[in-house]
Amino acid sequence: MKTRLIRWITWVAILTGIFLSISIFSLIIGTSDIPFRKIISVIFAGRGTTEYSILFDIRLPRIILAFAIGGALSLAGVILQGMFRNPLVEPYTLGISGGAALGVCLNIVFHLHRIFGVLTLPMSGFLGAILVIILVYSLSRRKGILKIQGLLLTGVMISFISSSLIMLIMAVSRTEDLHGIVFWIMGSLEEPNWVLIKLAVGVSVFGLVVSYLFCLDLNALSLGEEEALHLGVNIEKTKRLLFIIASLVTGCSVSIAGIIGFVGLVVPHFVRMFIGSDHRILLISSFLCGAAFLILCDTLARTIISPLELPVGVITGILGGSLFVYALIRKQIVLGEK
Repeated sequence: MKTRLIRWITWVAILTGIFLSISIFSLIIGTSDIPFRKIISVIFAGRGTTEYSILFDIRLPRIILAFAIGGALSLAGVILQGMFRNPLVEPYTLGISGGAALGVCLNIVFHLHRIFGVLTLPMSGFLGAILVIILVYSLSRRKGILKIQGLLLTGVMISFISSSLIMLIMAVSRTEDLHGIVFWIMGSLEEPNWVLIKLAVGVSVFGLVVSYLFCLDLNALSLGEEEALHLGVNIEKTKRLLFIIASLVTGCSVSIAGIIGFVGLVVPHFVRMFIGSDHRILLISSFLCGAAFLILCDTLARTIISPLELPVGVITGILGGSLFVYALIRKQIVLGEK
């Protein structure tokens, strides 16, 4: 037990170091590079300088938001993969992203953001996500029992329906509305509103703390519902609360940053390969690794074809998909050797 604890602490320290290193790298790299040694002088110089504005008004908010969104999506991926006992399940599988995207699309088409302000975009996205959560939960619940397979199938079907409705809206939208919809769907961390950034951080950290209370229950559920029941786990209550936690952090993330794919699928899978499947270490490790991964992807998105900027969802899709294929091939080779 002592050896395992030391190993876990070591991994958390390593991932924290990687997260901090990538954050500092992201802070100093960009169209205008700012050397690390100059950051201290910029801080003491205070507001009014160009460097201060670049560091603390443009780059730092993106880093903090990437920390919250990356951590939240990875956390939701770990929870859902543990519930479904399937490493291919991700936060968007349950149709939450589709509901949020549909809400934002309707907002853009009806120009509600122009009438009531830009904050209505994430609000409409979150409302769409909440409606899908309620719908999926209601359709999957039978006689007080939440059917896991029914939950998955219902979520996938609602996701397809939402995608079809979004394509219909895009087909009949004007060019300016179409551009806004496409850019939002591809994901972006360019959010200057500190209220939304603080909300994202609060929701993701709260989700991590609450989900950690269920780490032993997740370990039991990974063995199967019958085994978990024999171990004394209140299965229905646990499934319900875990579903709500994963859904809320996903809905909040999607409504603020758009659809950023592969983070909730790839990161938990890789962390599980290196650290193991014990949720006592898997939850916090995936959160840190997801935050670091998204910060790195956002840095690449805004610098790889500078001064132009790519949607961060494009980078996570290419990089995450490539890493996932590599992991599958490597796993097959190892199994073949055995």
